[in-house]
Amino acid sequence: MLRYFTAGESHGPCLTAIVDGVPAGFPIDLAGINHDLWRRQQGYGRGGRMLIEKDEATIRSGIRWGETLGSPVALGIENRDWKNWTKKMSAAPEDRDETIAVTKPRPGHADLNGILKYDHSDIRNILERASARDTVTRTAVGSFSKQLLAPFGVKIMGYIRSLGGIEAETDGLTYEETYARAEESPVRVADPRAEARMIELIEDCKKKGDTLGGVFEVVALGVPPGLGSHTQWDLKLDGRLARALMSIQAMKGVEIGLGFEMARRRGSQVHDEIFFDPQKMVSEGTPRIVPTGFYRGSNNSGGTEGGMTNGAPVVARVAMKPISTLMSPLHSVDMRSKAPADASVERSDVCAAPAAAVVGESVVAFELAAAFLEKFGGDSLREIKRNYEGYLEQIKRF
Repeated sequence: MLRYFTAGESHGPCLTAIVDGVPAGFPIDLAGINHDLWRRQQGYGRGGRMLIEKDEATIRSGIRWGETLGSPVALGIENRDWKNWTKKMSAAPEDRDETIAVTKPRPGHADLNGILKYDHSDIRNILERASARDTVTRTAVGSFSKQLLAPFGVKIMGYIRSLGGIEAETDGLTYEETYARAEESPVRVADPRAEARMIELIEDCKKKGDTLGGVFEVVALGVPPGLGSHTQWDLKLDGRLARALMSIQAMKGVEIGLGFEMARRRGSQVHDEIFFDPQKMVSEGTPRIVPTGFYRGSNNSGGTEGGMTNGAPVVARVAMKPISTLMSPLHSVDMRSKAPADASVERSDVCAAPAAAVVGESVVAFELAAAFLEKFGGDSLREIKRNYEGYLEQIKRF
C-alpha cells in the first residue's frame, strides 16, 4: 500500500515527507521533483515568501544511486525563512514569549476552529501547520509519484480554467496543447486574452488588499482501464480523487468530467456511448496506448465509471476559494479581550490558483500511483511491469 505522511510548520526549520510502500527499482530524478517545486512557486499574484524560499528537496532515505530500494523514501525541504523565526518557532520552553501571540482569527482560515479544538491561546500554534506551505511536501510527494507512473506512459497536467470569474477559452486545443501554452503563462492559462484580463484583475485586488480564487483542471493521460473498484465506497477512484483534491488548502469544490453540468442535462446528453473498432485505442494520443477495441465517443464522465478508470483521460476540475489573509482585513474578534478587531494579517498571496494547479497535479499523481500499485502491485519495477503487461494482454482478448 502506497501512503505518505508530512511534517513541518510554515516557519519551522524544514518540511519532511515520508513515502511508504514504494517498490524497488524505480528510477528517480531529483531534478524533476525540484522542477515541480519550482513550478509551484511561480504564478502572477504570489507573495513575498516566494522571494525568500528556494524550495529544493533532498533525499534522506530509500534511494541509492538513483533507484528506489523498496524501503520508505524520506524527502526534506529546508525553510530558508527559519533563520528569521528561530525564537518565535523555537522548541525550547525558555524561548516562550506570550507578547507575540496571534489572537485575532482570520475569517475563512483554520484559526478560530483550531484554537477551540486544541485548547490553544495563540493562533500561531494552528496557522503554522494549517498553512498552505504544507503543499510543498505534497508537491514533492506527487512529483515523486509521477515518476512511479512514468514507466507506464502516464502523464499528468494541470492548468487554470478560470480565475476570478474570467473563463479561459481553449476550444480546439488538445489537452497537451492547452498544457504547453499554460506552462508559458504567468497565470498558467492557455488563453492570451483571458491571461491579460486575469493579470489586470490580480493587480486591482492587490491595490485593494483583496484576494482571488479560481478553477484549475488536472488531466491524466495514458491511464489504463480498471484502476479503483466498484466493490466498496472507499475503493472508488473518483471518490479518492475528490477527497484528496478537497484536502488541499482553500479548495471548496471538485468535479470529475462534466461534474455538476451533468445534473442540468438529460441522460442521453451526458453518458459516453460505447463503440467497438479493433483499430481504435482506448487512450488515444497518450504516451502509452492501451488497445482493446472498445472506445467512447465522448469523455463526459472524466475517465471514470463505477469508481473505476475506463481508459479515457481522467479529468478533474477544482474550485479554489480566495486566500483567507487579506491585506485589508475583515472583521474579527480578539480572543483575549473579546473586543471587535480586524483579523490578523500574515504575509500571503493575492492569488495562488496557478500554483494550486501544480499541487493538484501532484495530488492526482499520488492517488493514481497508489491505485496503480494496488492493481499491478509487486516488490519491484520489473515485477510490476510483468503484471501490467499480462493485464494488457488479458484485456486485448475481449
